[in-house]
Amino acid sequence: MKPRVVVLGAGFGGLEVTTLLSERLGDEAEVTLVDKADAFVFGFSKLDVMFGRRTPAAVRHAYRDVKKPGVRFVQAAVRGIDPERRRVETDAGTFEGDALVVALGADVDPSATPGLPEVGTEFYTNEGAFSLPPRLERFEGGSAVVGVCGPTFKCPPAPSETAFLLHDYLVARGRRKATEISVVLPFGAPIPPSPDTSAAILEAFAERDIRFVKDAKVESVDPGRGVARLTDGTEIAADLLLGIPVHVVPPVVVESGLAAHPAGWVPVDKETLETEFEGVYAIGDVNGIGTPKAGVFAEGSARVVAAAILARLEGSAAPEPYDGRGACYIEFGHERVGLVEVQFLRVPKPTGTFRAPSEDLAAEKADFGATRRRRWFGRA
Repeated sequence: MKPRVVVLGAGFGGLEVTTLLSERLGDEAEVTLVDKADAFVFGFSKLDVMFGRRTPAAVRHAYRDVKKPGVRFVQAAVRGIDPERRRVETDAGTFEGDALVVALGADVDPSATPGLPEVGTEFYTNEGAFSLPPRLERFEGGSAVVGVCGPTFKCPPAPSETAFLLHDYLVARGRRKATEISVVLPFGAPIPPSPDTSAAILEAFAERDIRFVKDAKVESVDPGRGVARLTDGTEIAADLLLGIPVHVVPPVVVESGLAAHPAGWVPVDKETLETEFEGVYAIGDVNGIGTPKAGVFAEGSARVVAAAILARLEGSAAPEPYDGRGACYIEFGHERVGLVEVQFLRVPKPTGTFRAPSEDLAAEKADFGATRRRRWFGRA
């Protein structure tokens, strides 16, 4: 019988581990990739759609284009996970594997922040981001807040990027002078592991007259009064609130016992990404390894897990331990992009290096996306 691998979630981690297994094993293995969606969207593409730089159709990459030897894509919701048996119940049937990779990401819960669902301006889901262009077009000025609602969230630079792009958007519309922009973050600095990156972002905030509210989260929203209450007890005017909702573990993962509760990310071995269950791995946003919840870290952990699965199947040496290394591109507006490279594991403390924003890095970011479209979907 051919070895079987089941991969739950077709984001950065799921797509990369699937691609690597196919490249090595081809039709000699059965790899099943399961996701409830019909298409993949890069996280940074949500901002492109929000601010009118791309259309929703242009940033959706259909999973039907995933045509790799040995790989079958199944569009279905995951209803149950039995990690001991490596068995998964879905809308499309039951799947079992010699290895199981859980890459279901982090869910968002707008309802955890009173008033946020009524405002309807969260932008961390595709639906939320894609619905915002008309709202932004109607915004004539006032107080605009980019506000984080929970302690953990995907892509730590994203709130700052959103503020920069909102600034450019309002300048182009002639509404910037009529608007005060604030960024609310639960950190003391925009990018804590990299002081140089934080300093560059704060300098750019100052140049654009963007207010930085540190060490606070949006606790609730009062749409009637147009204010957001923060966890430090203060209130901030919010005629426009671009909210980053509370992030939680997907319920099916909690129900499986892989996670203890909705805020308890799946514990894994920091070197191998394996859970307490043999042959069951958790990669990307769903695990609690301590790296940021960002696609590049999911992709890095996917490489380690793919190598570990191949080592088990082929009887070869185990891969090098995961080092928690990743590089994130940061939109600074004005068609310029910066880059922060950080290592979180196997070092005394997380350390980061920064490359200043430039048009060259903007082109490099575009190539980053193009490379993955070719690898995962066979598209230019």
